[in-house]
Amino acid sequence: MTSYIIPLIFLTVLIVSFFKKKDAYSMFVDGSSSAIDLMVGVFPYLITIMMAVEVFRASGVSAFVSNLIAPALSFFGLPKELTELLLLRPLSGAGSLAILDGIFTTYGTDTFIGRCASLIYGSSETVFYITAIYLSQCQVKKLRYAIPVALIATFTGCVVGCLLLRVM
Repeated sequence: MTSYIIPLIFLTVLIVSFFKKKDAYSMFVDGSSSAIDLMVGVFPYLITIMMAVEVFRASGVSAFVSNLIAPALSFFGLPKELTELLLLRPLSGAGSLAILDGIFTTYGTDTFIGRCASLIYGSSETVFYITAIYLSQCQVKKLRYAIPVALIATFTGCVVGCLLLRVM
């Protein structure tokens, strides 16, 4: 069934454009050109975030900060082994995926640490990446509350999720 979804969407668009008497080809070309303009506008923000995350991780600052905040996170019931994942997840999907793979290799997937790491990775978002991409296109300049609220919500969701995993 899933192999038919793309052709089905394609045919649906053609049928709707036929009945609405719209030129599907010119609309597709217009959409493609606006997508290229979007990528040109977003690309500098994307590169900046990716480079900052890589420098943060490669320099060892990520591991240092993780060791520094591990005692505070243990107060919330999060194992020390998850601090680097929790710290990098709002910054980078690929970087946190590498950390998740390391956790799975070291502790396994069916342990509390492995399940909690899966929960953190699967239920949180790359806050800074999303903020940089979406809000750069909206021309939003005042991010006073957006980022802190997103980070607090991410942290709260991870803590509550791991707490529920511990209880179950």
